[in-house]
Amino acid sequence: MATSSRFPIKSELKEYARRRASTGRYADTITPDVLIVGAGFAGVYLLHELRKRGFDTVIYEAGDGLGGTWRWNRYPGARVDSEVPEYELSIPEVYKDWTWSTNYPNYEELRAYFDHVDKVLDIKKDCAFESVVVDAQFHEDEGKWHVKTEDGREAIAKFLIVAAGFAAKRYIPEWKGLETFKGIMHHSSFWPDEGVDVKGKKCAVIGTGASGVQIAQEWGPEAGELTVFQRTPNLAIPMGKRPLTAEEQNIGKQWYHRLFELREKCFGGFFFTFSEKNTFDDTPEEREAFFHELWDHGGFRYWLGNYKDYLYDAKANRAVYDFWCKNVRARIGDPRLRDLLAPLEPPHPFGVKRPCLEQNYYEQFNRPNVDIIDIKANPIEEFTPEGIKTADGKVHAFDVIAIATGFDITTGGMTNMGLKSINGTTLNDEWKSAANTYLGTTISGYPNMFHLYGPHGPTLLSNGPSTIEVQGRWIVDTIMKAEREGLKYINPTTEATKEWKKKINHLSDISLFPTTKSTYMGGSLPGKAFEQVNYAGGIPAYAVEIRNALPEWKGFTTVKV
Repeated sequence: MATSSRFPIKSELKEYARRRASTGRYADTITPDVLIVGAGFAGVYLLHELRKRGFDTVIYEAGDGLGGTWRWNRYPGARVDSEVPEYELSIPEVYKDWTWSTNYPNYEELRAYFDHVDKVLDIKKDCAFESVVVDAQFHEDEGKWHVKTEDGREAIAKFLIVAAGFAAKRYIPEWKGLETFKGIMHHSSFWPDEGVDVKGKKCAVIGTGASGVQIAQEWGPEAGELTVFQRTPNLAIPMGKRPLTAEEQNIGKQWYHRLFELREKCFGGFFFTFSEKNTFDDTPEEREAFFHELWDHGGFRYWLGNYKDYLYDAKANRAVYDFWCKNVRARIGDPRLRDLLAPLEPPHPFGVKRPCLEQNYYEQFNRPNVDIIDIKANPIEEFTPEGIKTADGKVHAFDVIAIATGFDITTGGMTNMGLKSINGTTLNDEWKSAANTYLGTTISGYPNMFHLYGPHGPTLLSNGPSTIEVQGRWIVDTIMKAEREGLKYINPTTEATKEWKKKINHLSDISLFPTTKSTYMGGSLPGKAFEQVNYAGGIPAYAVEIRNALPEWKGFTTVKV
């Protein structure tokens, strides 16, 4: 059982910084060709690909091992929302001897997968763990990045790749009295490895995003009492989790190479894509049958395998929502809770927020020990030593609180690592008004720096490994091209950046995404720009866009050695 964190609860990566050694990749100063920040899917894939091409490459990783988000997402019920083998690397030597127990693995199995990846590819030998980047600046005279860690080490590298993902900086609202709570409290993404015993205890989950939904599913049967604090209903859809046998997976591996090709030809990087039809091309009966087919299969098919117009046309979207609403309401017994969890009027268009996948979330609210508080109508006013006080004056007493309020989404990981441009500005300051990139992989003023699964890529509108491999191959080819041509550095132009921003906005503005404040539109952090931060045209179109820029360095300034 975990002991109380009291306060301050951990909320910053640098609180986990620790120097493990003083030699090798942990030396005071290292000088690799390429430095990668982050050891999740993106960092591991790039390290492997760059090594094959002869580049001395090192990963600085804030966590204590491989796995990226799966080193941090260890809260109760943490589980991936993409099916395997969609959600794995396409590297044959990795997948040939690996099988999963289920189509939606939990964090423990994903950690085991990364251990297997390391066993096959020997990734860890080039990693420095618990290494939190706090300062990074490009020196034009030498054409090198100087990158510093929280504990004072430095890496000097020609190329810098930020592979920190979309959820590297946690968000905890500035509630009054947070430090006074005397029970056990953790942010979902900084959950203690040893877990928290909730049997018979009064528990709260604040937030109903993916982590909030998953924690509620786990705690409902165990907790003495469970109260979920909901601001906006989660339009969650059935996961369709099932066991997998090693036999069926091994038989299927003969087609894996074709499946991995297929996922890059589908909008979201899954093994399916939108219907060729519009919503009202079908009769009501045909529509109902199609919705049922998607729903019964489970997973994201109801989101990114639905009619092709429903994310653009409000009337079509309402048909998709109404089917969702009817099916979810049938699972909730209490009329009050039914209206809070699945209101007849949509809180926002369906699909403009990434839906969560649930297994039995709605059934938890049929339990006598589980309740919900609508904090849009009755906000959290402050924390007290006993628990949480809401605006109606009531103090709700708790033993354990899970803060599932998410992240400074998509941009926060990059703006939090002290990146400085050659223009004397910081990325943190530059992006306060709006995020700007070129191709969703580079940033003007930051030469020889690349990022992936971050701002202005397909990112949250896609399956992670699919986008990572499309962008990762491009980054490797870009570095190879720069080296072949004897370039000191490449730097995206401000003009190209502005054009890319226009494209990002256009793809979003023709859809229903701008109707709703969401992770796609900048996230929930107070004061953050309300803007689209993902490429909303799908992976196939995106791959063409970035490849078109490469042959002639379109949109880049190049400087010879």
